[in-house]
Amino acid sequence: MKAFMYLRVSMMIPALLVSGVLVCSCTKEVEIPKLLPSGEGRLAVHGGNIWYKVSGTGHGTPVVLLHGGPGFSSFYLKPFEDLGGDRQIVRYDQLGSGKSDKISDTTMFTIGHFVAELESLRSHLGVDKWHVLGHSWGTILAVEYYKVHPGRVVSLTLGSAALDLPAWAKNAKQLVTTLSDSAQRAVRSAEATKKYDDQSYQNALGEFYGKYVWRHPVQADLDSSMSTFNEAMYTYMQGPSEFTITGTLKDYDATPFLKQITVPVFYTVGEFDEASPTSIQRFASLTPGAKVVVLKGAAHLTPWDAREENVRVVSQFLRSVDSSMAAARN
Repeated sequence: MKAFMYLRVSMMIPALLVSGVLVCSCTKEVEIPKLLPSGEGRLAVHGGNIWYKVSGTGHGTPVVLLHGGPGFSSFYLKPFEDLGGDRQIVRYDQLGSGKSDKISDTTMFTIGHFVAELESLRSHLGVDKWHVLGHSWGTILAVEYYKVHPGRVVSLTLGSAALDLPAWAKNAKQLVTTLSDSAQRAVRSAEATKKYDDQSYQNALGEFYGKYVWRHPVQADLDSSMSTFNEAMYTYMQGPSEFTITGTLKDYDATPFLKQITVPVFYTVGEFDEASPTSIQRFASLTPGAKVVVLKGAAHLTPWDAREENVRVVSQFLRSVDSSMAAARN
């Protein structure tokens, strides 16, 4: 009987091995990444403390969100927390803006400072590599972070990219010509006199914003975003005018570097975006293998103007990158 049972078992083993029912030492186990602790936190960086929030329950590669400005906050990027079913989302306010500590020391209003700040956050959270999603000024930060820490970046998602500011300013001046005659006169007057607090100029800004910056904002969202805006930072780095860049970023141009990017890159832009779909297509043509999506009906703040579509296309891109990474490992 013992010999008979041994024979039966010995005959079954090959079949079980082929069918995969039997788990043996040759089976490769898939390690599920540990999740980061969810919730809000504060991190001490050079010059103060930054606020951050980790959300999401998915085990895909995390994504960090880099807001625009400089001096705005991450509040308007909240729609991207809808990506949380696939991966964890790290949303934070750069030092000096949003819920982070306010600062006035202009020596910290530099690209280098914000790159170091972002790396401090990665290290603090214990993330090995992450997807980096930047919007507007956040795309400058994303590209400059990649330059310094390419090994930490899995992909770049660049929304309404501001990677050539001389070209941005030129396009802004062209968009002014599409405004009402009174708005054009107000802009010309403010540019000549440098009186940007004049009510006629503010009215012209409102007309411009309604066409090229946001088209469908909820007033509560707009109020919440503007309530923490660091105008001093914006003025120092961008300038007091929306149409003539005079701040420290005025000569910024990343286009010569784009050909050196080796991670997957995804560009998004609104149909009526002040960033200009034509400019974004040019950036994509200079970036190896880059993809572009133009979000219909949207202006600059695409997470507001095209929320569902913006989240959908970003989700699709990040999933495709994760799938490619998994296939390469196997």
